[in-house]
This record gives sequence, structure tokens and C-alpha cells, in this order.
Amino acid sequence: MNKKFISKVLHNYYGIFKILSFIAAAVLVMWFMPRIGKFRFEFQQGKPWQHASLYAPFDFSILKSSAQIKDEKEKITRQIYPYFVYNLDETKKNRENLELIIETEFSQNNKKKLQYFKTGLLLFDKIHSRGIVQHHKILDNLGPENLISTVKDRVVTVYQLNDLFTITSAYEYSRRVIDTAKLDNPNELLSIMSDVFVQNLVYDERITKQELEQALQRISTTFGLVQKGELIIAEGEPVEEDKYLILNSLRLETEKRTGSANRIKALMTGQLILVLSIFTILFLFIRFLRNDVFRELKKINMILFLMLLNIIPSYLILHQSPTFVYLLPFGILPILLITFFDSRTTVLVHLLTIFLVSIVVPNAFQFVFLQLVVGYVVVFGLEKHNKRLYFFRVSVLIFLTYLIIYAGFSLMQVSSLMLIDASMIWMFAVSALLTLLALPMIFLLERIFGQITDLTLLELSNTNSPLLREMASRAPGTFQHSIQVANLSEEALYEIGGDVLLARTGALYHDIGKMNNAYYFIENQLGGYNPHDDITPGESAAIIIDHVLNGIEMARKANLPEQIIDFIRTHHGTSRVNYFYVMQQRQNPDLTIDERDFRYKGPIPFSKETAVVMMADSVEAASRSLKNPSEQKINDLIENIISKQIESNQFLNANITFKEIHQVKKILKKKLLNIYHVRIAYPE
Repeated sequence: MNKKFISKVLHNYYGIFKILSFIAAAVLVMWFMPRIGKFRFEFQQGKPWQHASLYAPFDFSILKSSAQIKDEKEKITRQIYPYFVYNLDETKKNRENLELIIETEFSQNNKKKLQYFKTGLLLFDKIHSRGIVQHHKILDNLGPENLISTVKDRVVTVYQLNDLFTITSAYEYSRRVIDTAKLDNPNELLSIMSDVFVQNLVYDERITKQELEQALQRISTTFGLVQKGELIIAEGEPVEEDKYLILNSLRLETEKRTGSANRIKALMTGQLILVLSIFTILFLFIRFLRNDVFRELKKINMILFLMLLNIIPSYLILHQSPTFVYLLPFGILPILLITFFDSRTTVLVHLLTIFLVSIVVPNAFQFVFLQLVVGYVVVFGLEKHNKRLYFFRVSVLIFLTYLIIYAGFSLMQVSSLMLIDASMIWMFAVSALLTLLALPMIFLLERIFGQITDLTLLELSNTNSPLLREMASRAPGTFQHSIQVANLSEEALYEIGGDVLLARTGALYHDIGKMNNAYYFIENQLGGYNPHDDITPGESAAIIIDHVLNGIEMARKANLPEQIIDFIRTHHGTSRVNYFYVMQQRQNPDLTIDERDFRYKGPIPFSKETAVVMMADSVEAASRSLKNPSEQKINDLIENIISKQIESNQFLNANITFKEIHQVKKILKKKLLNIYHVRIAYPE
């Protein structure tokens, strides 16, 4: 039993790895998913309540809106006056200085000394008991009638700013008082007084901030209570602002109450069911509708990796600040998917990804609607994604889409564009800008998952690329042959449907292995000399066959993608080098010849593109041997070559039909007639 089980596992390990990939992705999603209970009702301000009448399931407080709390904070901030503390030590010190100056200066004139003591000290005490305000930048925005708080002996008193003294106003007040005192020399006392004034009201930032923080902490976040069983909203009733606040309070309280162990278990079970459902849908879609993707584990892993690349950062942000989830570039997922896969796969994977995020995101309907429309904009905008300019254009379109859809929701909810949250616009702009990270990510994904894009194919198909320039120099005939094969393959695949750019690029490189022994291939022989005349047919066949292995080796050294190397491997399949095989038989009639020495090692073509390149390669090469080519000769040549390839099962693994092969033959005939300028024989 164990041996059978182990044998079964070993024979199906590739399929098991595919299932394990989906399980691993689901586990990671569950691991990072926030454990927040989702309110089971969707609602939007300004829209009718689309569910049955809702009654309060428990007592809960009504929370104030963020705008209400903001207004209260601003009001309290205006009511907290700046705190200035009396500097009693400096005041006492300067009063003593005043006494000392009068006593010292007027010790010989007892009358004047008594007058100055009486007038000066009374004036000093009156001014400094009210206080001289020290200038601070916080006073720059205050007018004379603004209030400030003063602290003296732990007693707080509130004054209008114009009721307190400054150095200037203290001097002017002193001058007026001294003038009325009828002193013998009033300017003398005024000069003494100006020297002892002290700014004894000093701004205290610590007390001001402390008082403001305490006042802000006293702000209540609630303003009412809903009792259990009380009707919250009736079916069809509009969700006005007051109802919206109550519903939002119920939502937050519901999420808060999920903290108990039983609630957490129930929550995780529900989340697990939803996550497994979504990954099951994805698995079935790929398995039955995208079998070309399902065949390759690396493609499955790429899809799951791109999904997690969007989901996990979303969950991490939702843990901290749900609003900032709109900063994430969700548009980057469809951009990357449409670059490597078809539009249907792109739309479904993008939709399932935003569904996984919407399980825990607030206001899920708005979120899903926004991201879904963005996904379609990307698919339509990048239908042709072979130019980098298209990616910049799509980034702009994503930003405009966000703005338009968000404006639509805002008009429904608050009935005015003037009340749109400006911070959301900036988040949309950042999100759209971050989608440009798709360009470097495409390069990395190509390297990590061994995929290839049109951008890379365009670069490789440039005939000025180093490897093709080397082939043009070392094997010019082969280079021209490769260009003709590329043109023929391109026309054929354009007709029957397929990856035209991939086939063209593969055709350009399919014979690079001939560079090592260029003169052993007839297209590169310039004169009458043929090096095969000096070696045996077996050696000639080995050189011809080795150009495939040499080409693979050269392609690997040049870091060509595996998809291009596949064309080098398969362009001869397992066909036989018939010319040298027959020659070997004729020269050695008594020997038993091992046919395997005269056959290419394969594999046979396994895609429509590699099959078409094999046909185009064989036909183009054979057509060069035609003398006085005519329509009939070209027709017979193509029919014979492709029929032999079919008979030898060269297309057994390729997803190409007989109808498509027939279409390919028609295209090849037409193109070769054009190349050799053969006039078609019209019926009389």
C-alpha cells in the first residue's frame, strides 16, 4: 500500500506541486488578513437603505463624525489662551534695585528721596503687579482685544492683551503719572524707572500645550445612545447624515466586539471559507479554461505571486490606517498580468484579488467598483503593450478613472463636488504614479519566472543585436535564410492566429548554431568547393546535426530566453538527414547503418509557433535547390515536404490543426511565388 502510494505521488508530483502552490498562497492570505469583523451590511450616505429594517442588536453609543470632532478641536484650540507666567524673582530683584538707586543717588536730599520712594515704588508695584508682557511670536497674530491667561502664585487670571503693559506702554504710563506728581525734576525719576522695568510675564509653552491636550482629551467622541431593540433605519429609508453616523457607530462597535475567543474563531472560519472559495475558483478557471497556463507551474506561481504582492501590503496597511489603502497601486496588477497573459486571465485574477482585499476593506462596494473599472481601463489601454509609452498613457488614464468614479460616488453621497476630500485625490495621484513601477518589475519577472514579453521580443528581433550581427558576418547565407524563414512564419501565423512576434524572433535565431561550421552548409558556400567531399557521409551528418546543439549552447551563452531556444531545439524535430543517409547506404551497401546517427535528437515541435517555423524552414531551404521554379514545382515541393513531416509525426505534440496546416501551405506557396517572381497560371 505504501509503495503504491509513494509511486503514485512520484508519478504525479508536478500536479501536486501546483495544488501546494494554491494552498501556500491561501495560507499566506489567511496569515496576514486582519482579524476584524466585517459589518454585514453595505451602506452609503445619500443612498437608500437596501436591506430589511434594522434594529439595534445591543446598546451602543453614537460616535461623532470626524468633521464634528475636528470642529470641536478647532473651537477648543481657539478657547485655550496662551499662558504667561509671572517672573516674581526678577520683579523682586528689580524693585530692590530701584530702592538701592534712590537711596544711593539721593542720600543727601532727604525730601527728594522720600518723594521718589513714594512715587517710584507705587508706580513700579502698580505696573508690575498687572504685568509687562514679554514679546513672543505667538503674540504676532493676536489683536489688542484677544485674551491671554496669566499665572501668579498658582492663580490663573485672564486678561485682554491691551489691559497688560509692554515696555513702551509702561514707559508712557509712568511718564503720565510722574507728570501729575508735581516733582521738581520728573525726567530724573522717569529715567530711573525706565532702567528697572522688567518683562515679568513670560510665555510658558509647556503649560499652554498641557492645557490644550487636557482640553482636547475631555472632548467626548459620542453624543448619544441607541438602546437594544430600537429601530435604526427602515427599509428603503435614505441614509442621511444622522442615520449614517448611527450605522457607522454600529459597524465600529460590531467590529470591536469580535475580540472574544469565540468570535475570533467564527471570524477566522468565515474568512477561511471565503479565501478557499476564491482560490478554488481561480484553480478551476486555470485548470479548465486556461490549460496552457496550467501546464506550467512557473506561470501558476507567477499569478499567485502577483496576487500576494497586492494583497499582503493591503492587509498590512489596513492593520494601521484603512484610508491609506488607496495609496497602493492596484492598477499595477492588471498591467503585469496583461503583459504576460491574456485579457480574460487578467480580468479574472484582478477581480479575485480585489475581492480578497474587499473582505476586510471599509466601504467594500466603492473599493471594488473603483478597482474593477481601473482593471478594465488597463486591459483596454494595454491591448497592445509593445511600447513603453503605452504604460505612461495608462498611468494617466488610471488617475483620471479614479477621479471620475470617485466624483460620481461623492456626488451621490454629499451632493457637491466642493465637499470632495482633497487627500483622496493626492492618494489617487500617488497610486497612479506608482503603477510605473511595472516597467522595472516586468524585467525582474521575466528573469525570475522565465517568461518573455513583447518588449523583450522586439529588442531580440532587432537584426542589429550582437548575435544576429555576428551571424550576418560569419554565415551570411544562413542569416538571409533566417530572415526569409522569419517573414514566412510571420505571414503564416498572422493568418492562422498565434504569437507572431515570438515566431519571428525564434525564426531569426533558429540556425545560429551554423556559425561554428558555416561552410559546411550550402547557403554559405561561395565557390564550387564543398567541404563535405573530403569527409564521410557519417561525419557530414554529424556536423549538420550538431548545429542544433551548437545553437542551444550559443543561445545560452548569450542569455536568450528559453522560449527562443525552443525554436532552435525543435526546428528539425526528429527528422532524418536523408541526403547523407542515402549516400552512406550507397557507399557501404554491405554495412548495417544505424539510422539514429542520421536523425536529429529533437524534440518535435510542441506549439503552433514552433510547428510553423519548422514548415517554413524546410520549405524555404528546399526551394533554393529548385531550377527554373514554377507554380507547379513550388506547389509539389511544399506538399511533399509538409506531408512527410506529418507522416513522421513531427506535429503530434503541437496544438495545430489540419485546417491550419492547410492554410499555412497556402501562405507558403503564395509567398514563395512572390519571392521567385513566378507568374500564376490562370485558366483559359
